[in-house]
Amino acid sequence: MCGIAGHAGPTPVPAERIERALALMRHRGPDHLAFEVHEGPGDRRVELLHARLTIIDLDPRSNQPFRRGTRSIVYNGELYNYLELRRELDARGARFATTSDTEVLLAAIDELGWEALDRCEGMWAFAVLDEADGTLRLSRDRFGEKPLVLYRDGDDLYFGSEPKLVFALLGRTPPVNRRHLQRYLVNGYKSLYKAGETFFEGLEELPPGSLLTIAADGSERLERYWTPPAPDERADMSFEEAVAGTRERVLRSVELRLRADVPLAFCMSGGVDSLSLISAAKRHCDYDVHGFTIVNEDARYAEQDMIDHAVAELGIRHTPVRLDTKDFLPRLRTLVRGHDAPVHTIAHYVQWLLMEAIAEAGYRVAVSGTAADELFTGYYDHHLLYLREVHGDPELFARSKAAWEEHVKPYVRNPYLQDPERFVRDPGFRDHIYLNADRFAGWLREDFAEPFGERDYTDNLLRKRMLNELFAEAVPVILHEEDLNAMFFSIENRSPFLDRELFEFSLTIPTRHLIRDGRAKAVLREAMRGIAPDRVLDSRRKVGFNAPIRALLDTADPGVRASLLEDSPVFDLVRREPIEALLDKEELPNSESKFLFYFLNAKLFLEEYGG
Repeated sequence: MCGIAGHAGPTPVPAERIERALALMRHRGPDHLAFEVHEGPGDRRVELLHARLTIIDLDPRSNQPFRRGTRSIVYNGELYNYLELRRELDARGARFATTSDTEVLLAAIDELGWEALDRCEGMWAFAVLDEADGTLRLSRDRFGEKPLVLYRDGDDLYFGSEPKLVFALLGRTPPVNRRHLQRYLVNGYKSLYKAGETFFEGLEELPPGSLLTIAADGSERLERYWTPPAPDERADMSFEEAVAGTRERVLRSVELRLRADVPLAFCMSGGVDSLSLISAAKRHCDYDVHGFTIVNEDARYAEQDMIDHAVAELGIRHTPVRLDTKDFLPRLRTLVRGHDAPVHTIAHYVQWLLMEAIAEAGYRVAVSGTAADELFTGYYDHHLLYLREVHGDPELFARSKAAWEEHVKPYVRNPYLQDPERFVRDPGFRDHIYLNADRFAGWLREDFAEPFGERDYTDNLLRKRMLNELFAEAVPVILHEEDLNAMFFSIENRSPFLDRELFEFSLTIPTRHLIRDGRAKAVLREAMRGIAPDRVLDSRRKVGFNAPIRALLDTADPGVRASLLEDSPVFDLVRREPIEALLDKEELPNSESKFLFYFLNAKLFLEEYGG
């Protein structure tokens, strides 16, 4: 896990800009900083910068930029199946000077061509320069776990793991994208990856699963080496077959993602997602698990009883991390500067505190349960979408609806999701996602309206929602925030549910198996039976990793209130009166609590990066 940056084009990058970018990369890779400058052909130049966090093959021989033959690479990520690929390449006669996954990646490209990317299981963002023909290639992993942002300035292309690295090489910061800020304020975090924009004008992300080729003459070609397949449910697959297939692939994914030459820590909650991974690591892989948990005093998010039970049954080490409200505003400002963006959700401020504790304990790798909800169901609207998909089976529909009424409805706060037949009657209904967007748009000084849209991956309503969440709504936000939070403290974050074989197998599971007796993740729960604690697997409560803003921000404090309402560029974007009204309220509904957090982040972002 590392940081990368670079440039390709006719304009030389001054030495002081390269040094500035390297200094800004240090948190992503404190163990080694280096760069290369490549001349020609013609007047074109390529600069490659790298900051290394040592995880696999700790020897300096694996420092980057790393060269093999005519190719040089700067690489951020991990190739989890590098041992299997290395054995195959050994059989072909390849020779290696290191035990790193970096060298295996380059050797695979040498031996198999760029089709080798489809053979790789891992997370990555890299740049490979081939001096034989002057071609530069940039790539990201299938799910977009590792970031790579791009900025084009005339004939020059700048790239990096974070915007600040690109801007350091460029020598300036582009204007703030005010429309994207409006989108964030009105439609919330689920809208951020739908338009292909970022919080800066002209800054873009390389799409996941893609390979960008920049030829020596500056021409570009963007192609996908992997496209998510459409759901292909095996109608004859039994529940037991779905469980067995899921179990096999979860365990294999955890095995692969435990590969490291340094110890790993685990992000831990009381839920099925993280405890499935922790239990697999402990009981299947015999790993010495150390879990870290945010302790939340809010009853809606508290899970201490389940965590205590899991710690005792599994016999693992555990560190609780109390939700720290001290210096919330200055610390949030620090995080906004670290992200070069508003923090997308309050959960990711909290997750930053968790990463801080993991770093203080000396860990360089953390494992999280990201994407289990999107692969196996987990959100409240999934239950109602499931009812839509099974309503053609009267017996199953009646049984499932009764289970929802008894076990799920008491926890649902979104008013639109309290009707079990919401999607049976209106399959196109989506007002529950951009909740109260019309009202929030009225709080802005300029008109903004952007209706909800989604990609038609399939006619299956539940599957369509899950795939949109995975590739365009929830998971891209989580991955973006988790990478920045972890790397702020020089930690690599791994997500075992984002495994190609596990994902593609999940698409073959019949919809009817996904929810049972009012329990989401029915297949995953049974897949982990005998590995994870039964009490966890049988729990019906959906908590989520979250916190109310008033658990961190004391809006009754006159000093806090004054700081929120002081003159700021944000009030050129948002009217002051609605913010005053929010601060006067004793209780905030969930959507208003989110808006207040979005407002606060937009305020800090504009103060740091200009109005």
